[in-house]
Amino acid sequence: MTAWIHNITQKFKKANTVEQLIYINIIVFALSYLVESFGTLMGAEQSFFFKWFALPAELDSFMTRPWSILSYGFLHGDFLHILFNLILLFYIGNLFLDFFSRKQFYLYYGLGITVGGIFYLLSYSFFPALQGAQGILVGASAGVSAILVGLATKIPNYAIHLRFIGPVKLWYIAVAFVVIDLMQLPINNTGGHIAHLGGACMGYLLSSVSIQPSTRRNKNKKAKSPLRTVFKNERKTTTTSKQQRIDAILDKISKSGYEALSKEEKDFLFSIHKTPTDSE
Repeated sequence: MTAWIHNITQKFKKANTVEQLIYINIIVFALSYLVESFGTLMGAEQSFFFKWFALPAELDSFMTRPWSILSYGFLHGDFLHILFNLILLFYIGNLFLDFFSRKQFYLYYGLGITVGGIFYLLSYSFFPALQGAQGILVGASAGVSAILVGLATKIPNYAIHLRFIGPVKLWYIAVAFVVIDLMQLPINNTGGHIAHLGGACMGYLLSSVSIQPSTRRNKNKKAKSPLRTVFKNERKTTTTSKQQRIDAILDKISKSGYEALSKEEKDFLFSIHKTPTDSE
């Protein structure tokens, strides 16, 4: 038993950021269903996990467990629910790490879940059709939506090859997910789809805001005094040059798609992705 736990621990440590998050979701899912099964045998009306960590629709209930604004994102209703979310998170999340850092991944995921939860709470408070209704929100979909839309905002023309379909631009996929959520609003799981849209909005805003300040900072640096520097930090110069090349390649992907890159540019991106210091 000890060796089994040790092996799992080692695999978790060696996994990348996305895989670690997937492992956490699977562990929480397994624990929640074990507890629910035991609770059913004991005659409990509601699972301990869902009672204390799912996000309630009523503001009064939420005030008694405010941590649920984030914890709900690690619970899932059934096997198909978690399977779809984690498959999408695996592919989109790993692509996200090719262009963003580890900290940014956690930022998009965490804020996506949080803002999705806020949208959910507000919808049950202000929309007449939902007022007075009871329910709970679970699932990582809002966080996944934030990552997908945020990535599509950064590199809209990046093409993903889908089986039986061929290359599809990333922004097409993001728009399709948003449209599906909008179409599902009057049909079923209204609160859940509103939460997805909240996460999508957060992802779009984060990428839109993060692109602009970088450009302005570069312009401000050029406008400084033209006095010649006596001492030059070679490491800083090399880092700046590398970042400028990355920015140029990202701009090219955004305008013309990934396929427009030369072999040298693709190799350079691949080498940057493999550098340990790139994902701090």
